Amino acid sequence: MREADRIIVLHSTAFSEKSLVIHCLSRQYGRRSFLVGNATRSMAFFQPLNILDCEISPNPKSSLFKASGFASAHSLTGIRSSYGKNAISMFMAEVLFRALREETGETGLFEWMEGEILLLDALEQSYANFHIRFLLDFASAMGFSPSMEALMPFLEDSCTVAGEFLRSGVADSMLIPLNGRERSQLCAKLLKYLEFHLESALNIRSLSVLQELQ
Repeated sequence: MREADRIIVLHSTAFSEKSLVIHCLSRQYGRRSFLVGNATRSMAFFQPLNILDCEISPNPKSSLFKASGFASAHSLTGIRSSYGKNAISMFMAEVLFRALREETGETGLFEWMEGEILLLDALEQSYANFHIRFLLDFASAMGFSPSMEALMPFLEDSCTVAGEFLRSGVADSMLIPLNGRERSQLCAKLLKYLEFHLESALNIRSLSVLQELQ
């Protein structure tokens, strides 16, 4: 029996010559992987952070359910037409892929993440700090509630700028002046904070790409 679902694509891996396993954040199932047959015809659907409506076919003999009938829930032209936003989206997707454990998901996490993606897509300028804001808000969404006291052991000489982000709303935090190296350094420290709470190394490779583009 097929079930309607909405998913956010985080990563994909080849399963066979024509099939993929897509690793997703699912509205119904939380962090989950699905098998996609004949995927070579629809590869454009599976870019990181694409938001898709689809049908899920549970398999009583396997935890790997099948997904099919894909349709884009949002076009995300603002992200796909920008090198900078694309790089940020890759970073966000990799953080979720590595931080969220299979078959788990915090209550409301899907809706929050969908809103984050649509916000990035809609921003026309001053979005270079978005991934920093994302890390802080992701920590909150996971229940870690970052504060200066909690972050301080990880921040070293970045306490002042981190405090600015914590005191600012989303719009104002986009205007905090930082260069690419400073953003990368702060992100690396916030990732250490997440690793501490998740009790697992994240090894986010896309952070270096972001630094080069900013």
